[in-house]
Amino acid sequence: MRATTRRLDEVVDVAPDLNSVAAGDGYLFVRDGVGVAGRGVARRVGVDEAVDVLATIEHDSTVDGVTPLALGSVPFSPGTDGELVIPTITVAKRGDGTQWVTWIDDVDPVAELAAMPDPVPVATNYTLGSTSPTEVYLDAVASARDAVRAGELTKAVIARPITVTADVPMDVHAVLQRLKGSFGSSYRYSIDGFVGASPELLVEVSGAVVRSHPLAGTTRRTGDAANDRALAAELQASKKNQIEHRIVIDVVHDTLLPWASYLDWEPEPSIVSVANVQHLGTRMEGMLSQPGPSVIELVRALSPTPALGGHPRREALELIAAVEGFERGRYGGAVGWVDASGDGTWAVAIRCAEFSDDRLSARLVAGGGIVADSEPLAELAETQAKFQAMLSAIVRP
Repeated sequence: MRATTRRLDEVVDVAPDLNSVAAGDGYLFVRDGVGVAGRGVARRVGVDEAVDVLATIEHDSTVDGVTPLALGSVPFSPGTDGELVIPTITVAKRGDGTQWVTWIDDVDPVAELAAMPDPVPVATNYTLGSTSPTEVYLDAVASARDAVRAGELTKAVIARPITVTADVPMDVHAVLQRLKGSFGSSYRYSIDGFVGASPELLVEVSGAVVRSHPLAGTTRRTGDAANDRALAAELQASKKNQIEHRIVIDVVHDTLLPWASYLDWEPEPSIVSVANVQHLGTRMEGMLSQPGPSVIELVRALSPTPALGGHPRREALELIAAVEGFERGRYGGAVGWVDASGDGTWAVAIRCAEFSDDRLSARLVAGGGIVADSEPLAELAETQAKFQAMLSAIVRP
């Protein structure tokens, strides 16, 4: 396999939007215009062998510090095989304004980057349903809460699925455009029908620098600034949410620390707002001891975090398997990209939908952290708020 990389302005006159590169059948991972998008499949590789495979690619590049990359996801269950895609053509944009395109073998980059048509609105009928009764979810929340009260766990995350069906295929490109409009500051992704807008950075490696931004503790947004400020203040003052958040950041910190020469973090959690909800978040940044781990090694060590699984991990995952009543699959795992240097950016795979191959249905999953003070109906309301991110992007009359 041979890869060629050039500055984007050396190949095309007008830089394409990353959403348009991915369109409905490509690959995307982007936040605030920074990220990568690809089309076609040059090769699929296991997530744990991806860095080694990428390093074997013969690479002709005129852009400093750029190597071939792959995009993909890691499922929720620890140790489960994940798969990454090396696209036949990839467009990438850095925060410093550097833009480049990489293509594999004899692909014609100009033809591949020809302007994709904007999605055309199509009126359709949608049906919302659930593959798991609400009562199962409420009972699962109660079971997790009781286990915490009994001292068996510190926290467990309980989730529930819903489905959206349509009478004509849903347009993933259109969904991505809507997510860009409402959730541009989230990590928006599209990988083999797995589409979402996650506000949570799991881990990022750039040379020796490592970053994470764990979130835990959630309240809704109302659209009224004064009400949202009051809700944010309640969130920061909430003992239940502070406990849930502290568990997450302590585990993320303790997991990263053995690899780091130093690791710094915000002394108090801040409010992270997206279009439909507000979270407690704590930024972490440090320097990795060299030679450092690849971002994939850190993804494997961190995922699933207590924000999606619980703590202690083994006991929480056992309870989830016993009471949730469905398989999470890619929900709650991680999604992102890695290059041949082991650098990359990965988000927690939440606020997502998994589309069927025919695009006539999609499964959405949302959950929340359960501690001793959790109440099932309040947790149900939290999942309803979280579902709105994807529902608002999918359902259009």
